[in-house]
Amino acid sequence: MKRAAIYARVSIRNNSQNPETQLSALREYVGNRGWALAAEYVDHGVSGSKDSRPQLDRLMKDARARKLDVVIVARFDRFARSTRHLILALEEFQSLGVDFISLNESIDTSTAMGKMVFTVLGAVAELERNIIRERVNAGLRRARKEGKTLGRPRVILDRDKVRQLHKQGNSVRTIATELGLSKSTVHTIVAG
Repeated sequence: MKRAAIYARVSIRNNSQNPETQLSALREYVGNRGWALAAEYVDHGVSGSKDSRPQLDRLMKDARARKLDVVIVARFDRFARSTRHLILALEEFQSLGVDFISLNESIDTSTAMGKMVFTVLGAVAELERNIIRERVNAGLRRARKEGKTLGRPRVILDRDKVRQLHKQGNSVRTIATELGLSKSTVHTIVAG
């Protein structure tokens, strides 16, 4: 028997929005499919534009712990407001073997049609990432052509100063902060 998790979100904390509207439809769907309702996750008064939400984070943790077989939402926008967030979550669910169902959009990644829709969404997301990469690379080429220095500024490494500060009893963290170095660089110099 599949272990189903349902997720609902309402943006406003007061009684003008009640998650029960979403939850009752989700519970009914789980019952009609003959699945076990493993958990309910409800975020109250949290914007959908935030990728990190208390109950959504708990849901993702439980999915990673293999406590769920399927995640069901009323609508995509209750789960994720951006395509990027939705695709990342769906990709993670796919890698975990967790199906995703959105009732309003009739998306069910356990079916052939749902997998096809996920593949199309994934292709669109990949296209978007490639376009962004091309823009970044074009910007880097332009900056180099204009003679701009790219990357972090170089730090002058004074090994003697590092050793002297360490002998004076300063911690690796203090030395790193004072000289603008990483702790691992300071540790390597002190140990060597």
